[in-house]
Amino acid sequence: MLTDIPGLKVGHWTNAEAATGCTVVLCPDGAVAGVDVRGTAPGTREVALLDPVCAVQEVHAIMLSGGSAFGLAAADGAVRWLEEHKYGFNVGVARVPIVPSAILFDLPIGKADVRPTADDGYAACLNASSGPIPLGNVGAGTGATVGKILGVGQSTKGGLGSASVQIAGGIIVAALVVVNAFGDVIDPKTGEIVAGARKLRGGGFVDTVAFASSRAGQAAARVSYGRFNTTLAVVATNAKLSKVAMTKVAQMAHDGMARAIRPIHTHLDGDVVFALSYGKKRADVNLVGALAADVLAEGILTAVNHATTLAGIPAARTLSYE
Repeated sequence: MLTDIPGLKVGHWTNAEAATGCTVVLCPDGAVAGVDVRGTAPGTREVALLDPVCAVQEVHAIMLSGGSAFGLAAADGAVRWLEEHKYGFNVGVARVPIVPSAILFDLPIGKADVRPTADDGYAACLNASSGPIPLGNVGAGTGATVGKILGVGQSTKGGLGSASVQIAGGIIVAALVVVNAFGDVIDPKTGEIVAGARKLRGGGFVDTVAFASSRAGQAAARVSYGRFNTTLAVVATNAKLSKVAMTKVAQMAHDGMARAIRPIHTHLDGDVVFALSYGKKRADVNLVGALAADVLAEGILTAVNHATTLAGIPAARTLSYE
């Protein structure tokens, strides 16, 4: 789990009735951070400053939120919590917390007029812990769905997942991911769809790419089903790496999305990976990036396997497709 990185804390605010929520990753003492945005429908805040040429070197939290653009307000709550606890970038007259944020579109399956607010982001900080992370329908993953080429009504429940690995030398690489993808979730070991667009007749999943290649699929694309989607991730390591290196780690981590979601990084997705260096271990950036991809792919499977049925959208665990 992401909290296997010493010092990192994760907190959720969840509204199951409205099918939305937010998740905060707290690194209050400051983590060197990078980001890579691959989807072309992103919703973000404070992402430009993560460019390696920008002056700010550290962030104090990452906020992931449902609620579409409205959910960006949740980051204000994290900023308030951090300031109250005297964390942030010291500008002499105050401490300014740096909280990059990204959102996903979960409005169709719950109450569209209920979105995470600044108070909810603050609540997520109050709930933050360094212990085991609740998974599935929690936080930003509460209203997540996957496989939407036939519309949200034929999708499968997505969610929030996490995974980690520790190698020789005590180096840890971990990921937390919220899966709200347009495409199908694939088991990289078997190539089988484990969550995705569901057939109305006969059971089973629709292979999104195969269906999109058909005449019917091309017609569906023109109707613009599945327009709003996103997979959001935070990968982290206890290795001490530069801002340039963490940008590379974020880039390489996207390979994990490509292994476990098909298609990914589409014009209909807002996929974002944040990468955090929060520790003092020595490690090669290429190794950290490769491991980040591995744990991100594993985390994606964890997300859909821990999800439960919500708002009429069935979870993969409730389906018995052969």
